[in-house]
Amino acid sequence: MKFVVKSARTVEEALKEALDELGVKESDVEVEVIEEASKGLFGLIGSKEAKIMVSVINDPVEIAENFMEEILKHMKIKATSLIKEYDNYLHVEVIDISSSDLGILIGKRGNTLDSIQYLLSLVVNKNRDDYLRVVIDSENYRPKREETLKRLAKKMAEKAKAIRIPVKLEPMNPYERRIIHSTLQNFEGVNTYSEGEEPYRRVVIVSKRSNSL
Repeated sequence: MKFVVKSARTVEEALKEALDELGVKESDVEVEVIEEASKGLFGLIGSKEAKIMVSVINDPVEIAENFMEEILKHMKIKATSLIKEYDNYLHVEVIDISSSDLGILIGKRGNTLDSIQYLLSLVVNKNRDDYLRVVIDSENYRPKREETLKRLAKKMAEKAKAIRIPVKLEPMNPYERRIIHSTLQNFEGVNTYSEGEEPYRRVVIVSKRSNSL
């Protein structure tokens, strides 16, 4: 648990300094007053500053570490999680993992990894005032998957233009659908839209000269 000890003229000033140093909000900490401020004799002799200890109780890194340790243990996966927090972003990198365990962690088309990421996001953002985006990756799976989706999008767009019939892609999660839409946003000759209900919602690529229009 992260904590700092601060002294200042008042408890309020000490708390502000502690929050600034920790980079958190007051709702994320527990404050213990070690010593109250005193003015001393005539407000000069023997005066003391207030001293407090401020501990982070909603530390997203610590929460993520505990969550990942438990989930990997439950899945019987031997690996280590490196967790870094940025402004509004928490990145979890699973390292020291075997190829067989990596397949279990990622799952079919990343479904297992996405599910773990979703659950961790719920846990980390519980009782938070601001939303913290959570991303879990391992062995650069997500950048590789993104490149695969971009290639797929362009290939299927060319197919839609050639046959002039709407091309329906496999069901994807919202993040992957956004990659498809973004890739084809300025792709000449096609439009895209999503159809269906989760978890079977998919992207449809349509030629602007489609025979069905």
